[in-house]
Amino acid sequence: MDVDLIFKVAAVGILVAVLNQLLIRSGREEQALMTTLAGLIVVMMMIIEQVNRMFELIKSTFGF
Repeated sequence: MDVDLIFKVAAVGILVAVLNQLLIRSGREEQALMTTLAGLIVVMMMIIEQVNRMFELIKSTFGF
């Protein structure tokens, strides 16, 4: 697994957690939820990209 990906996912998680707490404490629960969802989407996009790379490697290895 790409260690760089782990650090990127962790960075997004930390950023989202901090923003989420700041927004909740300022009474913006709806924006906090949207921030959390946006962070989830960003992480999922990064993971999907890596899964796609893995399948491309498998396809090229087995000649598909």
